[in-house]
This record gives sequence, C-alpha cells and structure tokens, in this order.
Amino acid sequence: MQTKNPHSSELPATDRPEPKHGTGFVEKMFSGFGHENVPPAESPQPEAEEPYGALRQSTAPAGANYRLPGNDRALRVQAGSPATDVMTDLTRVDAVTILPGASVTEANQAMIRHGVRSLFVVDEANAIAGLITATDALGEKPIQFAQERGLRHAEVLVHHVMMPAAQLEAIELADVLRARVGDIVETLKHSGRQHALVVDGGSADPASPERTVRGIFSLTQIARQLGLPSHAGRVAKTFAEIEAAIAG
Repeated sequence: MQTKNPHSSELPATDRPEPKHGTGFVEKMFSGFGHENVPPAESPQPEAEEPYGALRQSTAPAGANYRLPGNDRALRVQAGSPATDVMTDLTRVDAVTILPGASVTEANQAMIRHGVRSLFVVDEANAIAGLITATDALGEKPIQFAQERGLRHAEVLVHHVMMPAAQLEAIELADVLRARVGDIVETLKHSGRQHALVVDGGSADPASPERTVRGIFSLTQIARQLGLPSHAGRVAKTFAEIEAAIAG
C-alpha cells in the first residue's frame, strides 16, 4: 500500500482549487460552450418621427378679402348620405339641458337662446329624465294640462309635458354607423316621432342598464340639411316634403 508523502504538495481531488479561467469561459459555459456562436437578436429600433414643420401661409392677393362663414353651417345631404351627417354628435356638441322643475316658458326661452328645438331634461345627477320639444312647450299640451288642473300657463312645468325617458325610442350607434339618411327618415316615420336618440351601451345587450346617449336625430334638422323648409308643429307636412325630396 502506498503511503502519502506528508511533504508532498499534492492535495486530494476534493481539496484541489478550481482551475482559474477568465470571465469569458464562464459566460461560454452557461451559454452552451462548444455550440455555434449565435449573435444575440437585435431589439427593433423605433422609427424616427417625422419632424414637425411649419405650414405654408399667404396673404390675400390684391383686391381679395376674407369673409366669415354664414350662420347655417349644416352640411347639405342627400338620402344616400351617411346617417352620421345628420346626427347631432354629443361628443362634439354640448347637450342643451333643463331641469324637470323649470317652467315650459323657461324651456322655450332656452331653446330660442341656444337655437335648438328640443332639450334634454336631466335631474340633479345629470341622468336623463326625458325630452321636451318646441312642440311640447308651445303646442296644445301645456294649454290642455293647465285647463285640466286649473293652473295658469306659467305654472305648467317641464315634467308635466315632456316625453319621459322610459318612452324615448333609441337607435344603437353600431346600426347608425351603417345607415343612410333615408334609413333614419324611415325610422322616424315608422315611430311617428320627430326625434330619436342614438345610444352606445358598450354592450350588445339592449337591456343593459348602462346606456350612454351619443347623439340625437331631429326631423327638423334633417329637413334643413336636405334643403327643405321646416314646419313647426306640422310633422306630417315635413315628412311628406322629405319623402318627396328623397323620391325625386
């Protein structure tokens, strides 16, 4: 049996120090040393944005001048035009509202002041309680209600004559985006109403409780954009003229 020389510098295999290698060796060992060296994939570089540039400007030539647009800036349409051309988009135009407890006189004054023929009736939480039109405020409704209740006309309030929200008919925004002006006219004629709401519930379920009003269609607005006169309180005449225009 061989004996170990106590003066020998040889150590047992378990006590031998690990061979020293450079950092490169360790990196190669953990990256699969002995395999083909594949360069790392380069991360895509974002495309450089087009630098901002000034637009061309000019002054009016001799003899020319500038004019402001007319008050009637409604886009002229035809029956085959996109339905959105005649929709009042409430994401672009502020809705004109009134409280249910306001008088019909105040409602009429608000319509005149804002140049509209209908108002959204909202409660203190800004939830829609109904809709009141110029016909509701100026027609037979307030007179009849005042006579039945023994009230003065000034005491007739908006909620007495408005169309309640539960009775308002609405069209889904998704359907409107595929529709034409003629389709909207047929929809209003079928319901016998001058107005229709456009709603976006964010859900395919029409019974969803969350309904956001995105816009509104008005028969008067459609007639004006078709180049026809509007007849306050004479819905049948307006429909007849619109249908004649579409047929022609």
